[in-house]
Amino acid sequence: MAGVILDAGHGGYDNGAQYDGRKEKDDNLRLTLAVGQILEQNGVPVSYTRQSDIYQSPSEKARLGNESGADYFISFHRNASPNANEYQGVETLVFDDQGIKAEMARNVNANLEQVGFRNIGVKERPNLTVLRRTKIPAILIEAGFLNSDQDNERFDEKFQEIAQAIADGIMETIGDENEALKGIYRVQIGLYRNFSNAQYVLNRAVADGYEGNIVYKDPYYAVQIGEYNTLDEAVRLENELKKKGYDTLVIKE
Repeated sequence: MAGVILDAGHGGYDNGAQYDGRKEKDDNLRLTLAVGQILEQNGVPVSYTRQSDIYQSPSEKARLGNESGADYFISFHRNASPNANEYQGVETLVFDDQGIKAEMARNVNANLEQVGFRNIGVKERPNLTVLRRTKIPAILIEAGFLNSDQDNERFDEKFQEIAQAIADGIMETIGDENEALKGIYRVQIGLYRNFSNAQYVLNRAVADGYEGNIVYKDPYYAVQIGEYNTLDEAVRLENELKKKGYDTLVIKE
């Protein structure tokens, strides 16, 4: 399953937004760890930019995300308005409103709306470092307004439901992506107009210890090796065959 790196925004001497003694960095870390625990319990590989109250620059957070090996970068924040109790609601930020990251952002927002938050929507923020410098799909969740008494009350009273809603939005997206990758994968090692040429290559592969078939796809004969349910398994076979001098192509059916 695809893995994620979770980023608790701010930290250390960078408190983020503050309101009535409440510090954004603390809410961010608490929520990050809660969501991470749920994801881990559901088999999702999870790593973190921070798990304690330390400072990291936005560039450092992006670097950690890029070097983590994760498939998604998810940053946790809380919003703030110029005046207390001026706005309420959740929004999720993306570099641009396209692709799987935008789908994840909408899934998270929709689930948080079910918990009772006003859904402000998905917003593009190409100037944010953690969205601009990450090389993997990245979202930044604004989990309600820190200077909204209404959002704070909901954040505290429904904290576990909020963490579950975010985790569900992430897993819904990962599940959709994994579903799209399902199928039967084979590695094609030749495509010929002449059957005898295809048979020669298949015989070579069998002699090397592989099982395969010749599939006729008018007007060609395709030599295909292996049969796998996941792309990763087929890619491993492809790399193995390449090292032995075969011309390869992964085929999905």
